[in-house]
Amino acid sequence: MSTSTNEAHALEAPRSGRIAPRYTRNSSGRGNFEMLAWLFMRVSGVILVVLIFTHLFMNLVLGDGIHAVDFGFVAGKWASPLWQVWDLVMLWLAMLHGTNGVRVIINDYADKKATRMWLKTVLYVATFVIIVLGTLVIFTFDPCLAGASTETLQEFCGAS
Repeated sequence: MSTSTNEAHALEAPRSGRIAPRYTRNSSGRGNFEMLAWLFMRVSGVILVVLIFTHLFMNLVLGDGIHAVDFGFVAGKWASPLWQVWDLVMLWLAMLHGTNGVRVIINDYADKKATRMWLKTVLYVATFVIIVLGTLVIFTFDPCLAGASTETLQEFCGAS
């Protein structure tokens, strides 16, 4: 049997039901990470659907709709630790879910290793910055800032 016949034979589906040697898995840890990333996408997607639709229902349907959403609405909402944590979980899950999706796209379409590395570096830095800034905004938001107008202070802070 010639070498080209052996190569053609190796590419065919094996008759014994075993995986062809060309398609065997290696023992690197990358497969485990990819499986966990795949699982994270499914679980976080389901959780995000619940979080987002509850968020939309509570903010737009139960209240006065889009016209009620303003600075005061957000200030009142973020006065409650429940809504701070709710919005924080939404932010973190949405950013990590989206980052993982873009990571997969970069891996699929960026041909050069260096290009993939730079694109993923930019992606991870942007994700980190947005998560940190969003978390800071949620937990440090104070509608009663010094120098605010008297009308704003009376409306949101009870100041006279």
